Amino acid sequence: MLVVVPLSAAAAPYAGFVMDARNGKVLYSENADTPLHPASLTKMMTLYVVFEAVENGEIGLDDMVRISANAANEPPSKLGLRAGQTIKLRYLIRAAAVRSANDAATALAEAIEGSEAQFARRMNRTAKAMGMTRTNFKNAHGLTQTGHLSTARDMTILGRHMFYDYPQYYNLFSRLEADAGIAKVQHTNRRMLSSYRGADGIKTGYTRAAGFNLTASAERGGVRVIATVFGGKSTASRNAKVAELLDLGFRKTPNRVAVATPIRPAYVGKIGTAPIMIAEGEARPNVAGKTVRLTAAAAVRKSLRPQLRPGAEAPTLVAAIGATAIEQAVQAAAEGAVALQARVEAVAEVAPPVSLRPEPRPEEPKVTQVAAAVTEAEPEVVTRISTSDGRHWGVNVGRYPSQYKARQVLLQTALSEMSTLDGSLRKVVKRPSGFDANFMGLSRETADLACRRLQAKKVTCFMIGPG
Repeated sequence: MLVVVPLSAAAAPYAGFVMDARNGKVLYSENADTPLHPASLTKMMTLYVVFEAVENGEIGLDDMVRISANAANEPPSKLGLRAGQTIKLRYLIRAAAVRSANDAATALAEAIEGSEAQFARRMNRTAKAMGMTRTNFKNAHGLTQTGHLSTARDMTILGRHMFYDYPQYYNLFSRLEADAGIAKVQHTNRRMLSSYRGADGIKTGYTRAAGFNLTASAERGGVRVIATVFGGKSTASRNAKVAELLDLGFRKTPNRVAVATPIRPAYVGKIGTAPIMIAEGEARPNVAGKTVRLTAAAAVRKSLRPQLRPGAEAPTLVAAIGATAIEQAVQAAAEGAVALQARVEAVAEVAPPVSLRPEPRPEEPKVTQVAAAVTEAEPEVVTRISTSDGRHWGVNVGRYPSQYKARQVLLQTALSEMSTLDGSLRKVVKRPSGFDANFMGLSRETADLACRRLQAKKVTCFMIGPG
């Protein structure tokens, strides 16, 4: 039930929050944990869940969505959808992200989960997994509703996840204009994007109860800052306050820091009518059936040692690179690669990821992944050589949609768990459904210890045994 709250924008409580996006460090906070009306900042989570559904095969960007009367009757801001018409999912995404269209947001929710109420429950599960502890969503658009609340801190956390978890879509939030199929739509915050140097998103919001809200992100010289304001008195005053907070953030944060990207929440989706949970990096099954969820307790601890293929030679082993080199490589990759990918991948076109894979090596040893679908291994990309002679165990830290992402995760994980993974062989293995990020060349004891330590840090991990 929507509730009209007879409050002026000036009466809306103020809250502000600033974060260094690279490591999540809080730079400024004022009333940041006070639950307030988020207005259309809500659509950040709506779009996050939609991107997740697309990535995991629940729905496609070119799938046609039939518009319900419920969606068509949402109040402005809206795209102007009519009940019964069909429109591509990609156009609804553009309308929700750029125009902040309420009818498009509701249509997206119904397309993914069948009803807006069910979609809101999924939004809340995702928010909880991200650490958004004071957020409760009741709808997909953000119009004022009893119990529909969030905080400046939580929305900043969400904005950071949006940037790091879905860089291929992030450029949507900086588009001043977009084609939404039935109309050209213009960005709701063109002034901020055009006037503040380095600003590239993310989302505006306004209702009477909320006032003028904004979560904004800006990047200057490799430094990225995210700020959120709730309760602005006008568009101009809100933008001025956000600019002030961003300036404060750039002044307070150093130019070079160790990047610690947020951990993506576990994927929560559906196959048919049975809900499933798939941890980050795992492949989503294409058909209904039994789904195995990998956990530490279920990880296989023992299997047979694999044999080399006829004519195959053992991998050439060279000295492992040191910790300093790892740290330099991780910092360079994390600070530059995400921004580069966001620029080169246009969400609307969803071009296939560029393959950086070298020419395949002749007949490498076969590695069988335990507790996963057994497929013939594609040529492997070795991203780090080690001195792990005689050790035949490994750990898997996820399956990713692109080779770039898998390599980045390996670098970041190596730095965070150097005591057990130093000297291992890092491999990216292409599978039909993605790219596996593996550390190989470990003893059984070391692999077990590394996996348990990573799981304690909430990193998805399971052991790969010889066999």
